[in-house]
This record gives sequence, C-alpha cells and structure tokens, in this order.
Amino acid sequence: MVNRMILNETSYFGFGAINNIVGELKANNLKKVLVTTGKDLIKFGVATKVTALLDEAGVDYEIFDDLKPNPTIKNVQDGVEACKKANADCIVAIGGGSTIDTSKAIAIIMTNPEFADVRSLEGVADTKNKCLPIIAVTTTSGTAAEVTINYVITDEEKRRKFVCADPHDIPIVAIVDPDLSMGMPKGLCASTGMDALVHAVEGFITKGAWEMTDMLHLKAIEIIGRSLRDAVAGDPKGREAMALGQYIAGMGFSNVGLGIVHSMAHPLSALYDIPHGKACAMMLTAVLKFNAPATGEKYRDLAKAMGVQNVDSMSKEEYQKAAIDAIQKLADDVEIPKSLLEAGVKEEDIPFLAESAKNDACTPGNPRDVSQAEIEEIYRSIL
Repeated sequence: MVNRMILNETSYFGFGAINNIVGELKANNLKKVLVTTGKDLIKFGVATKVTALLDEAGVDYEIFDDLKPNPTIKNVQDGVEACKKANADCIVAIGGGSTIDTSKAIAIIMTNPEFADVRSLEGVADTKNKCLPIIAVTTTSGTAAEVTINYVITDEEKRRKFVCADPHDIPIVAIVDPDLSMGMPKGLCASTGMDALVHAVEGFITKGAWEMTDMLHLKAIEIIGRSLRDAVAGDPKGREAMALGQYIAGMGFSNVGLGIVHSMAHPLSALYDIPHGKACAMMLTAVLKFNAPATGEKYRDLAKAMGVQNVDSMSKEEYQKAAIDAIQKLADDVEIPKSLLEAGVKEEDIPFLAESAKNDACTPGNPRDVSQAEIEEIYRSIL
C-alpha cells in the first residue's frame, strides 16, 4: 500500500514569527497583497501587527475583512471579487480556520475560474492549477488550516457544510506566532484547542491512519493534553505549546482524514451557527464510545498520550474507559458544554442532522461503519 504525505513548503514558529512575512513576499516576488481577516482582529489590534509590517516595508495591499466564523458561499464570492478588484497576486490570511478556509477557496477560484460556482469545489475537486499564493498567519490554535489541504464552506441555502480537499490549496508559508493567539478569549481558546485534540484523536483512529501519522497524532495529543488548561488560563508557554500541538495534528489528519465527530459537528455549525471547535468538542467522547469496538488497542496509546498512569496493567475495557474519561475531564476543565440542548439543538432536528452527517465527506474515514440511525442515537445520547 502506498501512503501519501502533503505538507506546505515553509513554516515559521515562535514569538516574532510574523517578522518573516515581508521577506517571504519578496523571496516569492509577490507585489500586491489581499489581506483577508476579520473586523474584530483589526479592531483589537491583532491583524494590525501584520499590516504595520507591510506598511513599514512599503508593501502594497488591500484589506478584505467581511468574513464570518462559519464562512459561507457568499463570503467566498465576495472575496473573489475583492481579490480581482485589488489585482492581487497573493493573499495574506490573518485569522483562524474560518479566515484561512475562506482564503483557500478564494485563491483556488482565482487560478481555476471554472470553479467559480463554489459548490463545485466540494469533495476532491479536479483543479488544474495551484491556488494564488497564500501566506497563512494563524491567530488561533485549533484548525491547523495553515498546513492542511482541507477547507470547509457553509451552504446557507441548503443548511449544510461541505468539505473540500485539494492539494492545490495549501498555503506556501505558514506563520505560527503564539503572540497573535495571546488575545484569544478563554472560551475561544478552549473550543479551538479541543478542535485540535479532535483532529489528533480522529486522525489517530481513522481508517487511513498509518505509522507516520500515528507518530504525529500521538505527539499532538500529548502536547495538547498537558498544555490546553494552561493555554486557556492565558499562560504564554501554554499558548505556545498549543500553537505547535495543533500544527502537528494538522500535518497528520490532512493526509489521512477524520471521522464522524467532524461529520456530526458540521451540521450543528451549519444549522445553529455553533462554533466548529465547540461542536466537535461536544461530540468527541460520545463518538469515542461508539468507535471503541473498532479501534483495536489504539485506546491504550491514546490513554498514555493523555497522561493516564499504569495503562499497561489495565484490561482493554479499563484503558478504553480511562482514555475517554481523561478526554472528558479535559473538556470539563476547559468548560465545554456537555448537553446539545444547552447549545440550542432541537430534538426534532436530529433526523436532518443525522442525514447530513451520514452524507458528510468525513464519514467514510470513521473506524467503525455507521448508519444514519446510529448517528441519531449518538446525538440523542448527549441531548
């Protein structure tokens, strides 16, 4: 069997990493930048740390800041028009997964205009050209969009999210500067951090997992498991560790896929506008219980990575429970809600949610085959 690994070309890590942006623009002979970001990141002075560098260096740029937490088809279309109007030859994306996902779709359409119908990008689109060059500057520690080939767009008309996977969309440069994550509120830090843990856990047990990605995912789980509480408390070392942990998780799952935690989280975000990381975090342990029979001995390594002691002396049933309990304890400690009802989910919507999840692009990667009826049962188990 042949396994494929795709990673971005260049990444910078650590406090002050943003100082490499101008040099990378010059090295790649990029002249006109479309800066994609959110209004709040400008308002609170996060994005301006980057634009100040562009100003100082005399780099020509335009700003597109009309972005949503769950990016929509219209967001992408508006961004394409902004990119054309600016005559930009590259994108500097400053933000979390939503900003970088939107930027990927914009950049792909700019060089593959036959995919201007954003829905045509769903799944593995047969694009021919690399996207417009993207320098991805992450301000959260969750999605790892700066290193993945994936992005997710919301179809408001059909009340669903769709996943796109395209090797042509990967940013040429990733900037992972923990200083930009220091302003994250506690709740956002918790939900994005748990999203990173979901990536690592699902990537570790997915059907496509193999030795190299197992290595990446276990290390990511270890880092996140010991660092997320401190990161949520605002500790700089915790935030720095989370920036690395989420990136390592992205290196893995981007190449092997995910499972039904994401499949079930996507319609929750599309229908109720629940932040993606929060939706994933709420689904995680319920899905882990369902998947346990199909994961062999992997929960033993999962328990160890989560810091559980004396795992080797436990029975399979014991270490499976210990792994799930350790993950739930972390979710509880960073105040992730346990009940879908608390997030506004209505029981009468569960059949629609389950149908959407069953048809989601992440479902085939789940280690245990699942029916729509079983997905409904999982949703109901945490109402």
